[in-house]
Amino acid sequence: MAMKNYSAISEFILLGLSIDPSIQVILFVLFLLIYLFTLMGNFLMLLVIRADSHLHIPMYFFLQQLSFLDLCHSSVTVPKMLENLLSESKTIFVESCLAQAFFVFATGGTEACLLAVMAYDRCIAITSPLLYGQVMNNQLCVGMVWSSWGLAFADALINILLAVNLDYCEDQTIPHFSCELSSLFPLSCSDTSTNFTLLLCSSFLHFFGTFLMIVLSYARIVFTILSISSTSGRGKAFSTCSSHLTTVILFYGSGFLSYLLPTSGSPLEMMFSLQYSVITPMLNPLIYSLQNKEVKAAMGRIFRKYFYSLM
Repeated sequence: MAMKNYSAISEFILLGLSIDPSIQVILFVLFLLIYLFTLMGNFLMLLVIRADSHLHIPMYFFLQQLSFLDLCHSSVTVPKMLENLLSESKTIFVESCLAQAFFVFATGGTEACLLAVMAYDRCIAITSPLLYGQVMNNQLCVGMVWSSWGLAFADALINILLAVNLDYCEDQTIPHFSCELSSLFPLSCSDTSTNFTLLLCSSFLHFFGTFLMIVLSYARIVFTILSISSTSGRGKAFSTCSSHLTTVILFYGSGFLSYLLPTSGSPLEMMFSLQYSVITPMLNPLIYSLQNKEVKAAMGRIFRKYFYSLM
């Protein structure tokens, strides 16, 4: 078989969300506001948890990590998306695209692991409240967080190292607002069967594995809550999980649907991608502040202390 010569591709074109200039301006303002709210909300959560000693327990240690992750996850994609909404070229260097795909995969994977860790934390708190402090000690909490980062980054690194060696054809167009591994494979002239199989296996083990851990944790939580005789006791036990459960539904629901859909740039695929990469990081601080009495109380104490110091 004769070998084909492929021209070296140095840039990709991110089609983004719309080609209509007037709509692009509206989208730019909208997503700029969302990004600013994401930054303010998550930075506020980091500040409140660090400043208030009442929140220095494992549950809020993990929430602090989640806020930091949401800052990272949204900052990987949103700034470039905002730039392209105002740019005519909408290009991204191949190396930059691969780097973005790596960090999207790594931060998303870390968040999946962290959500499983948080589910385990709630499971121990509800099923074994007397042993909670002993089981969820500082060493275990730090170890689980570092393991979450390590597993996700190792998984992303293995996948991206294979993608680095791919050759790309004349078609440079990515029908998306960001670079993801699944959107790069159709542009390659190389055999991507190994890459696709590895991505499928790692995604299945990583995301479905952590989801299974969450389901098992909540199965134990539900069984324990149902065994509580008083209605008020059941409500109090469930209230400690409601914020986390809402976050899990938003993250996994949109994430799974986005990855199960074919990479076509369809409005439905874009909507699910925006949900887990842009919208969810903005909503998480609101979910944990509005549904959590301890966080609201901590915010009140900090604001009162701050205003009293000014008077």
